[in-house]
Amino acid sequence: MGRLPTSDRETRMMTGDVVTGRTDLSALLARRKEELGRSYRELEVACVDPEQPEAGSLWKRGTLENLLKGVAVKPPTYPQLAALAAGFELPLGRVQEAAGAQFFGIDTVWSDEDDVRALVHDYRGMSAEDQARLRAIMKAFRDAERG
Repeated sequence: MGRLPTSDRETRMMTGDVVTGRTDLSALLARRKEELGRSYRELEVACVDPEQPEAGSLWKRGTLENLLKGVAVKPPTYPQLAALAAGFELPLGRVQEAAGAQFFGIDTVWSDEDDVRALVHDYRGMSAEDQARLRAIMKAFRDAERG
């Protein structure tokens, strides 16, 4: 017989639910739900991966509600992110960035000219000096690419 989890954190680790303290995706989708004026049931039906529509909805109403309310859920798969993007009528890249931030603490940092992107763990937690160094690296990369 396996042992029972001793803490809420350990329970989440066993179930695959993730809590980072961030709500980037939850907040994005909650705002969009309000803009669209749709119910959770309507969104459940709309959340279909455009590349595999025959699979039907990839999100249950209850899971969507939990996600939008910031309750711990399992990190979504790529098809689930594509389904969210379709159902909430958002660009897939925006949904991916918000999910990376919420579930893995990965911030998307764009260069000043928006043509170089870096995925950085806990960019927001970096000092201003380290953020400036990273942007300088991105600028140097962009300049080298332009040759």
